[in-house]
Amino acid sequence: MGSLAEDVRWSDATEQAALVRSRDVSPLELLEAAIERIEAVDPSLNAVVIRWFDHARAIARGPLPDGPFTGVPTLLKDLWASFAGQPLTNGNRALRDAGVVASEDTTLVARMRTAGFVIAGRTSSPELGSVPTTEPEIWGPTRNPWDTSRSPGGSSGGAAAAVAAGLVPVAHASDGGGSIRIPASCCGLVGLKPSQGRISLGPARDESNLGVELCVSRTVRDTAGFLDAVEGAGIGDSVSAPPPVRPYTEELEVDPGRLRVGVLDRHPAGHPVHPECAAAARAAADLLAACGHDVSDDHPAALGDPTFGRRFAALWSTNMAVNLVRIAEQVGRPLADDEVEAVNRAQAEHARAVSGVDHALALAEGARFRRAVHRWWAPAPEGAGFDLLLTPTLGEPPLPVGTFANDAERPMAPMARAAAFVPFTPAFNATGQPAISLPLHRSAEGLPIGVQLVAAYGREDLLLRVAAQLERARPWAHLRPPV
Repeated sequence: MGSLAEDVRWSDATEQAALVRSRDVSPLELLEAAIERIEAVDPSLNAVVIRWFDHARAIARGPLPDGPFTGVPTLLKDLWASFAGQPLTNGNRALRDAGVVASEDTTLVARMRTAGFVIAGRTSSPELGSVPTTEPEIWGPTRNPWDTSRSPGGSSGGAAAAVAAGLVPVAHASDGGGSIRIPASCCGLVGLKPSQGRISLGPARDESNLGVELCVSRTVRDTAGFLDAVEGAGIGDSVSAPPPVRPYTEELEVDPGRLRVGVLDRHPAGHPVHPECAAAARAAADLLAACGHDVSDDHPAALGDPTFGRRFAALWSTNMAVNLVRIAEQVGRPLADDEVEAVNRAQAEHARAVSGVDHALALAEGARFRRAVHRWWAPAPEGAGFDLLLTPTLGEPPLPVGTFANDAERPMAPMARAAAFVPFTPAFNATGQPAISLPLHRSAEGLPIGVQLVAAYGREDLLLRVAAQLERARPWAHLRPPV
């Protein structure tokens, strides 16, 4: 690679934006450096599956908006994030083959463009974001830069592989059951799932569902800056988180004080957790205690509710059925069986057996679960008065590519396998709380293992304060994958 492509490869988005402001580099030079890295490195990763480099060059030549990330190259996840005039496949064969092109930006994408980002293409996602790996049949598997025999996780696995390998400094990501935090853990990145309603999902999606959007990054300051650039309600939003009291980037310098932190290093329902993941949580607990926090073994008892998985599956499968209806509308015809992956077709079929009453009951039970979990964070006497919950992000280290492969004979096998891999993340999509994965641990094989911190609803400020404190105490940005 050329000197600039290598010189800025490990600079975060905040630093690259500063280089543009100081006129040390131009937006076009940064973009060309990113394109050079993508073309040189991505063949071993298969992270960037849709590219509009010429269009990005035209944008980079300007004029660009004067924003916090003016001239910084980035990528969109190939899931729901429409960019006017560019294709979006959601990892689905029918959408790809029909050449469907977006007619408008989503609210978040419009805000990214206003912030000055130069968007150069799309990163891979599993079809409709349904499994915690990134191996859509239409694009093939994305590989983990730390070990290319392993998955980068999912569903934002393409984004995480691209950032971890230094192709771009930060990339758009989304999370409906852990899909920001899972790949952040697998790839050694920062992954914040914001509160439900923190960022508008307009104009087409609704904030009352399980999914939220933000990014994966290598530094806490990039995550905070990205959140500042895109947060806030949009027209007609049904859920809106309380506005921040100050910019999130300013929270990084605020002393979090002495916090009450509960630790859960075992599966809430009693299933096995890999020793490396449990060790990651215990080591993070010791680090938090060394930083002056009050750390104890405690967690919301409701997380062990044995009915949670069934309720979550009812909502997840119903969302899948709705998504397939929308794709059929976009392509203008019913979908053939071979145009939907087996696991997603099976989920949609399951949803068709769920009545409207069943769905309403799942929503009502979910509301009870949400309140029961939130109570742990509430002040006494109503609640337990904790500030943060610490868990492993995942139940296992990064898994081999192919672990979640479709099986026509057992189409729901990937979902069953996912339950052991992601025991700690889906609950906080159901509760709407913010949660962050931080790359504080490495396995004996050198694989990244993240830890998850969860705060009360609307308290991204607290998560970012503590994340910055831990980043200073145990830095990670100097770590480089072998790819």
